[in-house]
Amino acid sequence: MKTSIKVWHLEITGTGTAEKPAGIPRPYALREAKVALPEVSRFLYVTVGGRWRWYLRKDWTWDQWKTWLDRKEIHTWIAYLDGTPLGYFELESQPRATTEIQYFGLIPCFIGQGYGKLLLEDAIEKAWQLGGKRVWLHTCSLDHPRALDNYLARGFKVFKEESVKDDVPDAPLQPWQNADKPFD
Repeated sequence: MKTSIKVWHLEITGTGTAEKPAGIPRPYALREAKVALPEVSRFLYVTVGGRWRWYLRKDWTWDQWKTWLDRKEIHTWIAYLDGTPLGYFELESQPRATTEIQYFGLIPCFIGQGYGKLLLEDAIEKAWQLGGKRVWLHTCSLDHPRALDNYLARGFKVFKEESVKDDVPDAPLQPWQNADKPFD
């Protein structure tokens, strides 16, 4: 069934224009995943995006994941809290000094604790370090209700809005039943 989706395309231009309060310590360790493992990337994609019905990669095979991740333009960063992944972002270096934040998000049990703001600031910083003059992303009406506000608060500006219709799964993707429940 076709679902109507509102899509916002956002960008920051010129290095260092994102708001980043100096000296705020990160309660997590941020590490780049330098070994392309489809199993890890698919785990993050499904676990982070399942609740928001991310679907564009849901049917990718192991080979499709590997081909994507093996590209030198792809950079995956994972945030760990006490050794446990709490979220990730995937960056793609693109022509004309541009970096796209392909995917960004938190594992559901870590939402609402302030990590999203910090991790987005880190994603922007890593994008600038790739040598770009423009960082961009898109979000949509299927995303977390505060996602757009977070992007705008970090300095992104909307440069395009559109409405699209696409086949979206009826139910959220889940690696297994109840995977999105908070810790006790």
